[in-house]
Amino acid sequence: MNPNVNTTASKFKGLTAREAAEKLRTGGLNNLPSSKPKNYFTIALGVVKEPMFILLVACGTLYMVMGDIREGLMLLGFVFVIMGIEFFQEKKTEKALSALKDMASPRALVIRDGVETRIAGIEVVTDDIIVLQEGDRVPADATILDSVNLLADESLLTGEPVPVRKNDWTGVEKITQPGGDDLPFVYSGSMIVQGNGIARVTSTGINTEIGKIGKALEDVKEEPTRLKKEMGSLVKKLTILAAVLCVLVIAGYTLTHGSLINGFLAGITLAMAMLPEEFPVILTVFMALGAWRMSKTKVLTRNPSAIETLGSATVLCTDKTGTLTQNKMTVTTLYNGKDYLKIEKMKGLDPAFHEIMEYGILSSQVNPFDPMEQAITSMGDLQLKGTEHIHHDWKMVKEYSLSRELLAMSRVFSFKGTQEKVIAAKGAPEAIFDLCHLDKATQKRLSAAVEELAAGGLRVLGVAKAKINGSGLPEIQHDFTFEFIGLIGLSDPIRKNVKKAVSECFKAGIRVIMITGDYPVTALHIAREIGLENPDNCITGQELQEMTEKELCKRIEEINVFARVVPQQKLKIVDALKKNKEIVAMTGDGINDAPALKSANIGIAMGKNGTDVAREASSLVLMDDNFSSIVGAVKMGRRIFDNLQKAFGYTFAIHVPIAGLSLVPILLGNFPIILWPVHIVFLELIIDPACSIIFESEKEEKNTMTRQPRKIDVPFFGKKKIWFSCMQGVGILLITLAVYFLGLRQGYDEKVVRAMAFITLIVANIAVILTNRSWTDNIFRIIITPNKAVIWVVGGAIFFLALILNVPFFLDLFQFRTPSLLNVLICIFAGISTIAWFEIYKLVKLRKHVSL
Repeated sequence: MNPNVNTTASKFKGLTAREAAEKLRTGGLNNLPSSKPKNYFTIALGVVKEPMFILLVACGTLYMVMGDIREGLMLLGFVFVIMGIEFFQEKKTEKALSALKDMASPRALVIRDGVETRIAGIEVVTDDIIVLQEGDRVPADATILDSVNLLADESLLTGEPVPVRKNDWTGVEKITQPGGDDLPFVYSGSMIVQGNGIARVTSTGINTEIGKIGKALEDVKEEPTRLKKEMGSLVKKLTILAAVLCVLVIAGYTLTHGSLINGFLAGITLAMAMLPEEFPVILTVFMALGAWRMSKTKVLTRNPSAIETLGSATVLCTDKTGTLTQNKMTVTTLYNGKDYLKIEKMKGLDPAFHEIMEYGILSSQVNPFDPMEQAITSMGDLQLKGTEHIHHDWKMVKEYSLSRELLAMSRVFSFKGTQEKVIAAKGAPEAIFDLCHLDKATQKRLSAAVEELAAGGLRVLGVAKAKINGSGLPEIQHDFTFEFIGLIGLSDPIRKNVKKAVSECFKAGIRVIMITGDYPVTALHIAREIGLENPDNCITGQELQEMTEKELCKRIEEINVFARVVPQQKLKIVDALKKNKEIVAMTGDGINDAPALKSANIGIAMGKNGTDVAREASSLVLMDDNFSSIVGAVKMGRRIFDNLQKAFGYTFAIHVPIAGLSLVPILLGNFPIILWPVHIVFLELIIDPACSIIFESEKEEKNTMTRQPRKIDVPFFGKKKIWFSCMQGVGILLITLAVYFLGLRQGYDEKVVRAMAFITLIVANIAVILTNRSWTDNIFRIIITPNKAVIWVVGGAIFFLALILNVPFFLDLFQFRTPSLLNVLICIFAGISTIAWFEIYKLVKLRKHVSL
């Protein structure tokens, strides 16, 4: 940010915290109309549209037509139970999404009580003093009080792609519509693309220009993710299959048993057994709660598809400063062209180095955000305070910004009562050498000094000065006659746990690439310190510029360090990696990072120091700018993906025996029906929470971060996994049918046999829930692994099963007769035995160190 703006900012006190709170209470939040939370009626309407609801109502109505009022009413009563479960899941999802929406709100830098404070954009109120910086999204309509080279992109409001120039308010102009140059107003939703400014908020929320347009958030149609499309296709196929079999069962039952109404009940029972209505619920709950869980690890999910892709990431491209390092710079060494000065060893600043610090301070902000400028100004306050080298009375009249072509910036200052102006410049040493027009011998000598500082892992800046007389100023920095002053070496310690996180990435099959604007020797020093692979080779920005795409694709296979890279070159690196079939995660924080973030499979923006442009181009936002949080996000992404597969696998596994038990007695002729609609509903009350609660809250597998990334082109739930899950279901079906036919063979009553088969199915259901909680641990280790949801769901199932078997009302409703204790024990053993083969399978796979 511009020091002149900071100087101006210090003149404003802004609102007090109490005034802001009162305005927020009376004026409301600074947001646009958006989709409202679903009420009871909306949720109920959603349930009514579900196929399961229609089937339940159809069954209940048929029972009542047949004169069985009690069973009909009971089935219709289950509709309200399902509504309750739906409401609970909806509210839990809504709460998670609401929390994420608050965190995703654009941020604003305001002045309150005389202090610059960063707040959520929705908390901005009228009369707030906001600080505008390059890359910021304007949080509200405002009047510009002071600015430097301010340009805003108002295309969101006007449709015009060319940024417009802004001027300071003279006190005369009245607020007008956006569009056109030299207006002293900025508008909510527009983007600051150049310069800095201070503005007073005039309108917030629906009273802003963008609010008047009335574009509500609910009008935006979200594109379904690849996983949603895949699941949608699968559900559609299964629904069609269920409908066809339903018709066949109705016809078959009517022909073999001579009862059309019971045929309808049997057909509807089969349709209920086969419909995978849990799939949409699982996907919605997992994605919403998964994003919420990620936010707890300091990673905000802006795009749900990022969660799907995280498990497939093969390359992680990261910035150095602030991500791998702490971004807490300190001035460590000074070089004045002849001598070095180690700061930590000195007691006072040698006068021979005063000028370096003097012009370093002049070329920095007054209240800087940049860590290097903070370090320089802090050093100046400590060592030069009260001396003639601090110039609070000088006025900055022009700023020459850092550009892609010249990595240096200059600031021009004037004194009262004189035409003489002083120019202070700082930037990349080679850019400062260029500005000073140094001869080759001097450049070579100074470059050696730069190399020596950089070899110690220091960030190096060059400092220069110039003087000019007269009122006119040149267009470019090169037209000044600069004099080289010296070099400033700054250190930035590595973040805690970064080395461990890098090691975790390697074990997980993820390659880490560091991209930095620093010197090669500094970059390689950091690479060795954090444990990057192949840390002795790098590609520089200059080499990158000259490389062909083919050359880069070949070199990038073994290079993990890129130095002296400008943001625009990140896109070239991302594209080369993608051409090599890599799944790329890329970090970035600036406006120029946006194309690379958008192009990467997973764009990761910085939450603390990143611009709104970068945040909006990304899939994930790193709220603490910490590399370890990215690795945590990958781990969480893999956990979510694994648990999703477990939930879908369990759903397939349990629907197979339910469908089979509904179909087999009819196909085999005159055998008693095992399952009626009431039994299916009871099973659904176990299946739904098991899918969306138990598996969602399950911890990650032990091998989560020691296995290779999942291939992106492999279906989420392909034929192999469907077949494997179906085999689990077939095992349950065969054991349950064995109990059923054994009971009939023993001459037991139809109701006793039905009860025995149902007990076996419920126990097998509980067993398959438990065994699928982990694909690596055995059942005994799984049982002692805590999961609160398991206690409630499994405990509830056992309690209600006991209730059904012992209360006459429920015995009649479920058409049961209580089996003997011996038969109950046989059923329990039979149900548990259904998972024996899967436990053996896990044991064999574990010994081979192969993940399922």
